[in-house]
Amino acid sequence: MERMEDKHKYLTDSFQAAFGDDELSARVIENLPFPIQIFDPQGTSVMVNRAFLEEFKIKSVDDVVGKFNILQDPLASEYIDEIRPAFAGESSHILNVKVPTLNIAERHGYDSLDAYAIYQDISCFPIFNNEKKLSYVVIVMINRRVYRDRQEIARAKEYMENNWLERFDAAKVAEAAGLSLAHFARLFRRYTGITAHDYYIKIKIDKLKEKLEDENLSITQAFAACNVDYCGHHARVFKEKVGLSPSAYRREVSEGFDRK
Repeated sequence: MERMEDKHKYLTDSFQAAFGDDELSARVIENLPFPIQIFDPQGTSVMVNRAFLEEFKIKSVDDVVGKFNILQDPLASEYIDEIRPAFAGESSHILNVKVPTLNIAERHGYDSLDAYAIYQDISCFPIFNNEKKLSYVVIVMINRRVYRDRQEIARAKEYMENNWLERFDAAKVAEAAGLSLAHFARLFRRYTGITAHDYYIKIKIDKLKEKLEDENLSITQAFAACNVDYCGHHARVFKEKVGLSPSAYRREVSEGFDRK
């Protein structure tokens, strides 16, 4: 399995190489499909790409470039300790950041973004000039989860994905959605085609698959990391949903990586 550190290093090396040619770097960054913002060594935004403008519904680069300083802005304060190392020459990676969509919308003068909630993995890394001095800091935002459903459904999905380690509790999910249990059950199925419990099981299975791909964990440990026992019932549910037993899934994944 490709480690997060390997992906992060690949991103860093790729951008450092691209910045050797100003025209190439600008062209590459502008056309990448995920939001990117570039800062000078003092923290002031000097460039954003098209994907950044589209993601946050910003009409013009002039609304951001030269005006937004990430080291001083309150919207970045929660993660500033993870961001600062990039301005000291060290890369950092922040997982599962909840984007302050309402604050961003308010700042730029519109009611809301088209997404109820956005969670991103954020890479921050320095770019050096030929004298090995800091020229820029690049921040790359990769969407991890985006909720664009009807707001009640989005709230329910967000709650389940943030609390997947807990046992499923329909009443708590309905409360998070702001609906009665009966109304929530009908509405969720109408908009998604499945029950909330089925959605929760899908999340759980996806997490189990992630843990089973970690060869440092035994199968029992992988299940325990997801707060379920590796017993007959849960193993049967996994096989029913995936089409493979946990051990067969691990073997297939391992063989697949060995062939790469």
